[in-house]
Amino acid sequence: MNARALQRLLAPRTIALVGGAWADAALAASAVVGYTGEVWRVHPSRASSAAQRYFRAIDELPHAPDATFIAAPNREVPAIAAALARRGAGGFVCFAAGFSETATVEGERLTQELLASADELPFLGPNCYGFINFFDGAALWPDQVVGGRRERGVALICQSGTIALNLLFNDRSLPIGCVLTVGNQTRVAAEDLIELLCADARVTAFGLYLEGLHDAARFAQAAARARAAGKPIALIKAGRTAAATRTVRTHTGALAGADATFDALCAQAGIARCETLGTLCETLKIFHVGGPLRGRRVLTMGASGGDMAMTVDAARHLGLDFAPIPAAAAAGLRDVLSDRVSVSNPFDFHTHVWFDYPRQRAMFGIAQRAGFDAVGFLIDCPPASAADDSAYVRAIEEFAAALPGADSRGAVISSLPESLSRATREKCLAAGIVPLQGQREALEALDLAGAVGETWARGAAVQLHLPRAAVGSARTLAEHEGKRALAAFGVPVPRSRVVPVAEAAAAAVQLGFPLVIKATAAALEHKSEVGGVVLNVRSAAEAEAAAQRLAALSATVLVEEMVTDGVAEMLVGVTVDPQFGQLLVLGAGGVLTELLRDSVSLLPPFTAAAVAAALGRLKVASLLAGYRGRPPADVAALVQTALACTRYAAANLERLVELDLNPVIVRPAGLGAVAVDALIRLEEH
Repeated sequence: MNARALQRLLAPRTIALVGGAWADAALAASAVVGYTGEVWRVHPSRASSAAQRYFRAIDELPHAPDATFIAAPNREVPAIAAALARRGAGGFVCFAAGFSETATVEGERLTQELLASADELPFLGPNCYGFINFFDGAALWPDQVVGGRRERGVALICQSGTIALNLLFNDRSLPIGCVLTVGNQTRVAAEDLIELLCADARVTAFGLYLEGLHDAARFAQAAARARAAGKPIALIKAGRTAAATRTVRTHTGALAGADATFDALCAQAGIARCETLGTLCETLKIFHVGGPLRGRRVLTMGASGGDMAMTVDAARHLGLDFAPIPAAAAAGLRDVLSDRVSVSNPFDFHTHVWFDYPRQRAMFGIAQRAGFDAVGFLIDCPPASAADDSAYVRAIEEFAAALPGADSRGAVISSLPESLSRATREKCLAAGIVPLQGQREALEALDLAGAVGETWARGAAVQLHLPRAAVGSARTLAEHEGKRALAAFGVPVPRSRVVPVAEAAAAAVQLGFPLVIKATAAALEHKSEVGGVVLNVRSAAEAEAAAQRLAALSATVLVEEMVTDGVAEMLVGVTVDPQFGQLLVLGAGGVLTELLRDSVSLLPPFTAAAVAAALGRLKVASLLAGYRGRPPADVAALVQTALACTRYAAANLERLVELDLNPVIVRPAGLGAVAVDALIRLEEH
């Protein structure tokens, strides 16, 4: 995307509005934001007047407009775009709908015609609301405008015009610098706007609402560029990535759904994925005031035991660390407050200093210098129009006055969103304090901002492994073939032999007992479900009997040593997402795979540290660590097994469809891990 052309569109000096009532609304929006450039109206039949001249077509305009808002019937849009391209105009907003979003032949035809007609012009949409630029005072926007000119603020990028309006209407003092909607993302996508605005010093952070990604690889690159520029991203992702074009046949593929893949992208790229618009606003306020938090060590304090109890409950599913207050700081707090107050985190300081402002400021100063990443002061203020809020506001002012020079970020948190007035919120922002509204949303925002800071500090990144083309038909390797291929890359597998049924007993004696005997036909992808696996074979006679039983399924059998000292059964797999490419999946294996659905997904680059950290996030992490007297598992060997799988996957980037090791039996620490079952599907040549 040509950055200069896109900048011309977003900060225009001349605007053309094509259409009737919707273009009227766009004209009103321009007036609200204080647009001072020229505005030309284009309509095929409206009569001109002394107050407003109408041009019949783009070709009649006095000059090529920098930006054009097109609210004409969709069938007329390609011709209008072609006229703009001929004139050497800037870009345009396609408000009209009925293009590719309809998933119809006609809609796709119109989309392709629009792309061809627009030539190289940048355009937002189709099916989008346009944009408001509060920095430069420009709007191509067919609806209400709430907000005013700003020197610094967040950039909101939305696929939905209604969601953009909802965010614009927020009563949370979120400093919005611009709102841009991208609709179908046919020409200009979210990643184009992120890359452009990374260079704009006025933009403090990005807030996104997405329903799909136009180009996952470019989006990952844009996120990396935003991070390098110190501009964090918070987003809501609705819907799913594009549906997979291949049939999922493994546990790996089932666990690695589109949403898990997007979660992996956000976690590794350092993007805050929010669930609600409220949490999105609160997270963006934290980002705007000072960027991500260093981490998730948080101290919350207030004059109410009820608030503190609710804080712990509301944060129970989050990753916030309410670490104890260090001894030196705790002693300082006791000196200020006396022994009548129990010093803990969350910290109920009662009302002993409510009207003693010097001691109040001293208390806040000690708390803010106790080594936490953020200190939150929980307080709900009465409405100034109905009560006296002066004591509450004064407490907030003392909290803010104690902050300069502190090593923690400060936040004022109201349990109810409406219990923090606009005037008080603006005071907080001016003092470098984040005003957070709604206890649960505030805690979620602190958790997300801390997680982003931790990721940035680790230097983690995303480097997608994408095949050049979609895989067509695929074949499944027989288990022994798959194990042989994986062993060459370092995956540990059991000693085994593939023999005719008649030779099973002799092979068993050579390998030693106990053994597992399996049918070998490649078509038997899930052998245990059809009785194709016999466990715990302990003699030649049992081996003979097992082989004869399996003869109905396969003419040959896999005779394999049995691992008997496993601590845990794990799943390790690689699947290929159509947008994000190869994905490593780790989870509970064996019979627990479907029961727990306990898994985590990783995008490349795959490192030992990333794999180990991912394993630590699983529910079965306690089992791996040694649960209730059981020995700890050889996690290091499991990590190396996972990395060996990723090496095989990288070497077979253009062919691999799915890889599933389930289970990998993890033995006690120092004794290794063994992949006792393997399923690999490769593209057929």
